[in-house]
Amino acid sequence: MDLEEAFQAVGEFGRHQKRMVTVLVFLQVYMACQSMLIVLVGAVPEYHKQPVTEAGDTTKGVTFTEDVSSIVTEWSLVEEEAYKVSLAGSLFFAGVLIGNVLFGPLSDKIGRKPVFLTGLFFEVLFGYGTALAPSYEIFALSRLLVGLMNGGMALVCFVLTQEYVGKSYWAMTGTLTNMTFAVGICLFAALGYCVRPWRSLATAANCPGLLLFLLCVTLPESPRWLYSQGHTKQAEDILQYFAVRNGKGRIPIKLRRTVSTCTPDGSSPGVFQLVTHPVLRRRTMVLMYVWYVCSLVYYGLTLNASEDEGNRYLSVAMYGLVELPAYPLCMYFINKQWAGRRKSLAVFLAFAGVSCMLTMFVPVSGTFLNATSLALVGKLMVSAAFNIVYVYTSELYPTVIRNAGLGVCSMSCRVGGILAPFVPSMRTLHASLPFMVFCLSGLSASCLGLLLPETLNKPSAETLDELSSPTYQRILEPQFVNIPDHSGWCPIIVPSADSNTHTLQVPLICIDHQYVRCKCVTDI
Repeated sequence: MDLEEAFQAVGEFGRHQKRMVTVLVFLQVYMACQSMLIVLVGAVPEYHKQPVTEAGDTTKGVTFTEDVSSIVTEWSLVEEEAYKVSLAGSLFFAGVLIGNVLFGPLSDKIGRKPVFLTGLFFEVLFGYGTALAPSYEIFALSRLLVGLMNGGMALVCFVLTQEYVGKSYWAMTGTLTNMTFAVGICLFAALGYCVRPWRSLATAANCPGLLLFLLCVTLPESPRWLYSQGHTKQAEDILQYFAVRNGKGRIPIKLRRTVSTCTPDGSSPGVFQLVTHPVLRRRTMVLMYVWYVCSLVYYGLTLNASEDEGNRYLSVAMYGLVELPAYPLCMYFINKQWAGRRKSLAVFLAFAGVSCMLTMFVPVSGTFLNATSLALVGKLMVSAAFNIVYVYTSELYPTVIRNAGLGVCSMSCRVGGILAPFVPSMRTLHASLPFMVFCLSGLSASCLGLLLPETLNKPSAETLDELSSPTYQRILEPQFVNIPDHSGWCPIIVPSADSNTHTLQVPLICIDHQYVRCKCVTDI
């Protein structure tokens, strides 16, 4: 049997897999706390300067008029030193970028579990270094290292939530992961409200990571990774263990050998095809910018929460809570024929940009329609766009180069995250400048997104050659079927461009005493 048939036999999402996925999903709360830590520990309270005389010299000292404990008050990061707060936030996202680049290929090579546990262990360790930092320099270094481990560990964690379950549950586990991250932002705001000293807050936000690390030690290696590496026996043992823990008893599992995906000459498309192939080059340039804008606006608006007037803890919580409706909202629109992926992405990005633009024409506070409420609407819209672009990008790249395309787009996304902490600080030049940046970014990405093709109910390309073909049908995946008369032909129904259906006779081949549909591409 193949791997998907094995998952159906042992349980695609049995009670044991639910327990494992629950642990991994709860990790998103910890990762959200680390990602948003600088929002509260870097809060800038009200202050004023007054003359201070020391040893006959008169200098201007800083006096904070608000009772707030943060790195700003401890190390006087104001005026010419204010950039250091944004720098610490950018160093975290720079670490995330490096972690994505390093840990992804490493987990493909040596396994998911060792890379995941190593990243989580050192993230917790460096997280305590953040709380105990004796100086700003050590604090900034610890944020870079935490980001490095967070980026790599989060990537592998997301992959594990997919690879522990059957394919039919991938969308659900992915959505749960994103939604839990938003819940984590809300919980971090509540934690910050209860724990005010910044060192105590950093310690409290890091402690769940230690508990989750102990729970994750018991997780098995990914059976999908083992199977892809040819470790069939180990994959079978883990799947049998799943069956036992799911209450199905010890089911005999016998996996077939993996089929090579290399081309006849032994080569496979590489990342350079994203530059040299004309269709891929155009799509990659547009997608990189869209991912960059989604990250810039998403994290920029979230980090801007601490700059809002009023209760900063409530503002942070609202910026997390407003994300939750975005996920069912975008899933509804992208599956409608009149909306689809392309139009939904463009509209959500445009609405995000317009919402940010309107903040410049309404009162900052005091009315129902104020700058904060419009910024929250912008966060809702860009969260929906961010969720869509993950799905859309996977469908725009052929299977043979999909991972490379997603990797390049993810790197562009992290660049937006690196720049995001500096955008809120631009209000020192003009109060509306940060929202002007978000507005122009969202509107420009919306327009560029319309250059991409629609993928809803369209065939998904498997090879690079299909991108240049004017019409092609979905490549049929191998499917095992029962042929009572052993005729060697199987009727299938396929859609055509005119919305009608046609019945085709597809040849069958016999593998291991089972008939399999041949892979074929049919133009209708």
